[in-house]
Amino acid sequence: MKNIALILFLFAVPVLMSCTNTNGNEKNPSNGVTVNANDQKEATSKSDAKPEHLTYETFLEKVWNFEKNPQKWVYEGDVPCVIDFYADWCGPCKRVAPIMEELAKKYDGKLKVYKINVDKERKLASAFQIRSIPTVLFVPKEGKPMMQVGALQRDDYFKVVKEQLLNSKK
Repeated sequence: MKNIALILFLFAVPVLMSCTNTNGNEKNPSNGVTVNANDQKEATSKSDAKPEHLTYETFLEKVWNFEKNPQKWVYEGDVPCVIDFYADWCGPCKRVAPIMEELAKKYDGKLKVYKINVDKERKLASAFQIRSIPTVLFVPKEGKPMMQVGALQRDDYFKVVKEQLLNSKK
């Protein structure tokens, strides 16, 4: 029941906090996200890992070769991953970016964090029917990925990663 509530939350609420896929300039507003000092210290001291930008070709190699396996999801990675579909001009995407960096640092070696610029990788964005950004794909090592449209709060990203990708209830 908890998982159903989490999934409903992931799909329903954040739609209101997303950008539509239209170009425009937006100032990076203060995100107002409260960051736990211990988590921040651990994330910055643990490693210097950063999210990796994917192209269409590197996505096929590292995540899912849907040209080779169009009917079946076959994850190519060794560890779970989070994929952030974003655009440089998108305000909510700018608020999510530091959270993705924090996830990459904190879970270096246990989780990969990828970024896909929807303006540069239109074919890939089209393949996933990305209509609003940010859209984040949570990909477990085994099983189907979960898609989140719209920005979440920092703690919600960490909760999904811990509970759904790393199978930890801590």
